[in-house]
Amino acid sequence: MIARLSGILIEKTPPQVVIDCNGVGYECEVPMSTFYNLPATGEKVVLLTQFIVREDAQLLYGFGSEQERTTFRQLLKVNGIGAKSALAILSGLSVDDLAQAVALQEPGLLTKVPGIGKKTAERLLLELKDKFSIDGITAGAGVAGQAKSASGDVLNALLALGYNEREALAAVKQLPADIAVAEGIKLSLKSLAKN
Repeated sequence: MIARLSGILIEKTPPQVVIDCNGVGYECEVPMSTFYNLPATGEKVVLLTQFIVREDAQLLYGFGSEQERTTFRQLLKVNGIGAKSALAILSGLSVDDLAQAVALQEPGLLTKVPGIGKKTAERLLLELKDKFSIDGITAGAGVAGQAKSASGDVLNALLALGYNEREALAAVKQLPADIAVAEGIKLSLKSLAKN
């Protein structure tokens, strides 16, 4: 198994990159979040990898952080999600945004990713519920039960007021874990008014 590549970046064509490791060029696909953080061609690069062997292909996927690779592996365990879909999800959402969507069980963010429909998004959220964590708190382990529902209520209130999901999620993310719904809405509105 190939777990890591360290070498010279010789080619960048989204979503594929080629890394020269002592004369051997390894082609791997990377999510756009990793692609945007790559150095210029000709410079040294290190990528964590996931090697997948299928009947018709041997594929190598590269990641800029352990968090991305771990998330990719978790996504592959979801029924109906293959490597291409997992890569698309990581290209369309940051790991933190995905964890927030899982914690709040909000499929809206996921359905914006090409190839992910409502049913797939709901299945993904359900299967990842107990496996994802945000800031050390497992998304499905209740985020202190009350706090989870408070965050969800604040998010729903912001969406009802016309804010888009990205703005609403960013505002909810900044709230303290033990905040009441009314106070959470007030603080979120203040935060959104500043932006």
